[in-house]
Amino acid sequence: MSTPAAPGVRICLADDHTLMRDGLKEVLRTATGFTVVGEASTGTEAVVLVARLRPDVLLLDIEMPGPQASETIRHLARIAPETRVLVLTMHDDPDMVHKLLAAGASGYLLKSILRDELIAAVRSACQPSDSVVLVVSRRTVEQLHRQKPPPLKKQLTERELVLLRLVAEALSNAQIAARLFITEATVKRHLTNIYAKLDAVSRVDALRKATAAGLIGSERAGPTRDFLSVPVGDSGS
Repeated sequence: MSTPAAPGVRICLADDHTLMRDGLKEVLRTATGFTVVGEASTGTEAVVLVARLRPDVLLLDIEMPGPQASETIRHLARIAPETRVLVLTMHDDPDMVHKLLAAGASGYLLKSILRDELIAAVRSACQPSDSVVLVVSRRTVEQLHRQKPPPLKKQLTERELVLLRLVAEALSNAQIAARLFITEATVKRHLTNIYAKLDAVSRVDALRKATAAGLIGSERAGPTRDFLSVPVGDSGS
């Protein structure tokens, strides 16, 4: 049985090679419900494009003119946290995977990816989950498993851990406030403290780093073929 299409998935492409963007558009047009709404050829253009269009997904090449990819991703996480950034690259490098996921990317895909894998990766990125999408070699995945996350700036309090676990359940600030019998302003203050301690820029980034540090659990792993899709805790955002 085929996976139901994600309705109305709006996608932007950022790659400095026109031929690559054209190829991606042709692939994505075969997926029901996918629409390419914008294109950029530099990191700076990508930031402007996402700020204006607020797409669901940005497919981002990491070797373009402009800022470093990690800087671009951090900027995007601040101005458009609802946009999932999927890195698309030729580099099967565990250090680069770790760096860009830590910056806030929702996935890391090799350009040798198959058409169906690309479509599945975009669909997966649109799901309400704290997982990231990896399409890399098994060698890279094994190295990521062996890498240790960097130490936290400061340990979270028990109250902050409780709140973070509720964030992992995809509860809103209002729902968390009701669950803990506190105000939404208090929830926001706790989140601000959590972000500072984890050096995080968003909820997804905080969950990624907390999972990598073993503060909260990681619940699900994706399917495997020649490539592997793994939960955020295994990627070590």
